[in-house]
Formats: sequence, structure tokens, C-alpha cells
Amino acid sequence: MDLPIESRLMDSLNPEHPPVTMVPAPSRRRIWKFWGTALWGVVGFAAMTLGQIAVVFVFVLWRGGPIDLGEAIKAVAGSGFALSLSVVAGLPATLVALWLAIRLTSTPFAEYLALRWPSWKDAVIGAAGLVALVMVWELLSRVTGREASADFMVDVLKSAQGDGALWLLILGFCVAAPVSEEFLARGFLYYGWSETFLKVPGAICLSSLVWTALHLQYYNWFLFAEVFSLGLWLGYLRYRSQSIGLTVVLHGLNNFAAVLQSIYLAGHS
Repeated sequence: MDLPIESRLMDSLNPEHPPVTMVPAPSRRRIWKFWGTALWGVVGFAAMTLGQIAVVFVFVLWRGGPIDLGEAIKAVAGSGFALSLSVVAGLPATLVALWLAIRLTSTPFAEYLALRWPSWKDAVIGAAGLVALVMVWELLSRVTGREASADFMVDVLKSAQGDGALWLLILGFCVAAPVSEEFLARGFLYYGWSETFLKVPGAICLSSLVWTALHLQYYNWFLFAEVFSLGLWLGYLRYRSQSIGLTVVLHGLNNFAAVLQSIYLAGHS
């Protein structure tokens, strides 16, 4: 039998009978596991590619004449302006794909991708380690007589300078590319795979391997090895700092250093 309202009110004031409150159930969150992360990673990569290919079609339409995709891709690859614009166009497409994948988990976008600033200590350690790693590879390139920079980057730079689009090349390679690649590799792929049987070491290695595969334009095993080692270092920093912001900034600075190196080589070739 229900108690009178007055009796229930008095019980609520009694420490031995605290009032019953309705606590809303927490929203159910989940993480994409191994195959879910892999499949959505493919979607993210496809979105990035489609965003870049869209520039190819715009380039073809702008030039006029019959549409020949093969020739258009070659033309874009040889144009610093068009190539830089395609890299920039891949960023929003990648963000949309990742947003959709993360939205389905009911986890905040920023939380899933670790969008937070690192500590100054991690930032200093990360920068020092990156500089040391780049210097080691530079020394190895001199000792072995291999290329320290990809030839295509010098060609792209010269083309961009000729088109008056050096600023767009810097925006594409030093901002858009690091954000797209880090959000996909060290953000989405790493987080999902680190919660599976791979654990953190396996997630760092596999996401670094995927990231290296995104740089097939280098067609040089020496440069592949360098990119993979940089991926391992950035993956470790992602784990250590729990921040994708640190890897994005360091990735961008590394690319900016590569652009400066290409400017130097272009001026002496």
C-alpha cells in the first residue's frame, strides 16, 4: 500500500531513507574493433581519393576536349597547382567519412580521435626525436649514396612556383595532408586496433604500415623505410601523449622541412 505524501516527504528528509532519484542511463558507446576499423579505414581512404579525383575531373573540364582519365591524371601529377589542390580537396572528404564512422559509435568525435593538446614535455620529446630520426636518415642517405628527397617533389615544387601556387603547395602538403593522414592513421586506425588483440604495439606497427602505403608515389624502398620509421615514432607519440594534435603538428613540420629541402634542391638543379 502506498504511503501518504506527507510520510514519503518525511522519509526523504531522513538520512537513512534518501530520496530515490531517476538517474538517466549513460549513452552506450562502442569502438570499432579490428575488421570494423579496417573497413571504415578503407572507406576513409576511398573518400580521400575521391576528393582528390574530383579535382582531376575539374581540371579536365577546365581544359576542355574529350575526357581521358589517364591523361588527366598525368597532367595533374605534373601540375604543382592541380596536385596541391587535389591534396587539399581530400581533407574534407576524409573528415566526412571519419565523422560518419565515429558518429555510429555514439562517441564524441574529439574523444575518439584524441583531439587534445599535448603537454609541453611530450611536445619537446616528440620534436627532438623527430629531428634526431630525420638526421639519422639524412646521414644514411649520404653514406649509401641514395636520394634524400624524392625527385617528383622537386618537379612538383618547380611547377607550383611557375604557376604562382607555392602557397597552395604549402597548404596542401604541410596542413591538409598531415591532418587527413593523421586523423585516419594515428587517430581512427590506431585507436580501433589498439583495443583489439593487436594491443598498442601492433596498432602502432599496422597503422604505420598503412600510412607508408599512402606514400607509394615515392617508389623508393629507402624512402619507404624512412616513412615507416617516422610512422612508428609518431605512433609512439600518439600513445605517449594521448594526443593527435602533437602528431599532426610534427607531421606538418616534417613536410614543411621537406618542402624547404625541395626548394633548395630546385635552386641547385
